[in-house]
Amino acid sequence: MPATSLSAAVPYSTSQKLVDENIHSLHQLSDLLVIMPSTLYQQQFETQTVGKHVRHVLAHYQTLLAGLEGSVQTGSIDYEQRHRQAALEGEPHVALHTLGTLRAELHAVSSYPIETPIVLHYPVEPSGNSLLPLPSSLGRELAFLTSHTVHHMALIRLLCEAMNMSLPSDFGVHPSTLRFWQQHS
Repeated sequence: MPATSLSAAVPYSTSQKLVDENIHSLHQLSDLLVIMPSTLYQQQFETQTVGKHVRHVLAHYQTLLAGLEGSVQTGSIDYEQRHRQAALEGEPHVALHTLGTLRAELHAVSSYPIETPIVLHYPVEPSGNSLLPLPSSLGRELAFLTSHTVHHMALIRLLCEAMNMSLPSDFGVHPSTLRFWQQHS
């Protein structure tokens, strides 16, 4: 089987479609936070809260965007060293504001080529002292963030159901599944 380049496999060269998928998920989170009282946002289920999941998701976006900020030619990211802001976890209005900022920053990234190189630093020892530099790209990291975000949104959905909060049927559903549903409806 012949090797294909990324640009041959995808009919577009910018990150626009991948950014759009991420922004869609971030909009869904925003819609949830607008209606969710702080008490439910912080409600503990064993070790989980909606706020902890939201903070975790937002920290991943902040890490990617901070890595790109340093150099558009070669970004460098380490998701293990993300900034963990307690206010994002405890205050839905702070998370809502951050979601708006992240969406705007992602819009700016949408014109970057999907091939924009990124070095992902991945810890290979429990101590975290040894990092394996893995070549990646903006497109690959945006695809990862889509899946990562949707995964946490599915967990948030379960927490909301336990609190008797109903959510739209597409909340926490991956864009590829939504496309499948549309094609087969």
